[in-house]
Amino acid sequence: MPDLTLMLKLFAPVLAAGALSGGSTAAVGVYVVGMRVPLLGVCISHAALAGAVLGALAGLSGEWLMAPALGAAMAAALLLGLLDPRRLRADANVTMGFLFVLMLGLTFLGIGLLERQGSGREAAMGLLWGGLTFCTWRDVAYMAVVAAAQVGFLATFGKEMRAILFSRDHAAASGVRVGAVWTGFLVLTSAALAVNFQTVGGLMIYGLMVCPAAGAFQLVRGHGRALLVAVAMGAASGVGGFLLALWGNVPSAGAMIVLLAAGLAVAAWMGGRLRRG
Repeated sequence: MPDLTLMLKLFAPVLAAGALSGGSTAAVGVYVVGMRVPLLGVCISHAALAGAVLGALAGLSGEWLMAPALGAAMAAALLLGLLDPRRLRADANVTMGFLFVLMLGLTFLGIGLLERQGSGREAAMGLLWGGLTFCTWRDVAYMAVVAAAQVGFLATFGKEMRAILFSRDHAAASGVRVGAVWTGFLVLTSAALAVNFQTVGGLMIYGLMVCPAAGAFQLVRGHGRALLVAVAMGAASGVGGFLLALWGNVPSAGAMIVLLAAGLAVAAWMGGRLRRG
C-alpha cells in the first residue's frame, strides 16, 4: 500500500491547483450565470485556447504558451467590453457567438497546421484536454495571483457588480460606471480562464465555471451566499475529480472534474426542489 504522506506530498501542487482553479472559475461563473450570458465564458475560454494553439504553432511550448493564451483572452474580453450592442443593433449573445465561432475556427486551423508540421501536436492536445497531473508549484503561483486579483476586484467593486448583476440599466442610472467596471470584470475573467484551463482543458473549462454557479443558485438565495457556495463546490470539484481519476485510473482528470461538477449541480438542483416542495 503506498505511503499516504508521500502521495500527498507528491500531488500537493496538483491538489492545490485543482482547488484554486475550481474556486476561481466558479466565482466568475456566479456573474456569468446570474447575468444569463452563458456564451461569455465559452467565448473567452476559446479565445485563450486559440491563442495558445497559435503560440504552439509559432514554436512556443510549456508555460510560454500562457502568454499568447492570456493575450488572446484579454483581447477578446476588451473587445466584448468596448462593443455596445445597441450601436451594433445586435444582441450581446449574437456578438459573443460570432466571436466564439471565429476563435473555434482559428483553434482547429492551428491544430491542423501543427499536424502538418509534425510538431507541437502533443502540446496542442494537452491544451484541449488539460493536464492537471503535470501542474507545478509555479502554475499554482500563477493561479494564486489571479485568485488574489479576483478577491481584490470584488472587494473594491462588489457593490457595483451586484448592481450590474441586478440590472445594467438601473446600475447606470444610479451612477455606476457600468462600461469600466464590466470591462474590468471581463479582463479578470480572461486572466482566470487563461491560467486555469490547464486543469481541465480549453474545451471543458466552461463546465467548471458554470456548473458550480448553477448549483449554488439552486441551494441558496443572495449574491454573497451563492458566491461562497459556488467557490466551495468548484474547489471540491477540482480536488475530488482528480482524486476520483487517480482512484479509478482514469486517463483524463479534467473529464472527471467536469463530470463531478455537473453531478454536484444536479444534486443541488434535486436538493433545492425537495426543499421547496
